[in-house]
Amino acid sequence: MKHKIIVAGIGPGNEAYIVPKALQAIKSAKVLVGGRRALAQFAHAGQETMAVTADIKGVMAFMASQLTEHNVVVMVSGDPGYYSLLDALRREFSPESLQVIPGISAMQYAFASLALPWHDAQWVSFHGREPAADAINYAPGKIMGMLTDGKYNSHTIPELLLKNGWPADTSLYICSRLSYPDEEIVTTTLGNAGTIAVQGHCILVVKARN
Repeated sequence: MKHKIIVAGIGPGNEAYIVPKALQAIKSAKVLVGGRRALAQFAHAGQETMAVTADIKGVMAFMASQLTEHNVVVMVSGDPGYYSLLDALRREFSPESLQVIPGISAMQYAFASLALPWHDAQWVSFHGREPAADAINYAPGKIMGMLTDGKYNSHTIPELLLKNGWPADTSLYICSRLSYPDEEIVTTTLGNAGTIAVQGHCILVVKARN
């Protein structure tokens, strides 16, 4: 294939956290694909654009048609390798047709904001799913970062962890609107999470005592 799909990670949201190579690919793209918010933020006149919607087959067909003439730049939030459109792209196109530019994931940003190393941490996603019990089980000293959604949020996830044996005094960090001017990080415990205004579509980090 002459042309490629360039999958560009756009980081947690703020343009300051996009790596220069991804930003250059986005600015120079003749064909740009991404979520509506990303397109509103980065697309400019003269670019052919396509918003990613629930019609994934339509998005894939659009990209395939454009590849005959141009590279296609696909913007994904965070890092492309962590719960993004990259999975679907690999099912539709060959790996050789894909070029991936990594980005800073919201999870990485959250751990950095807490000055907390993540090399021993476990990352799980509650976004549209509930992880297997053994993935979220309690262990002394365990550090776990969690993606959330509207259903699995800063109230329901702590309740689930408490039922799975996590102590009530486990440190909990609720990280919302990361990288934006109204970013907020609240430090509490699993037992007290229900007394704080609920947050969904955020990052939760728990750190158990040793």
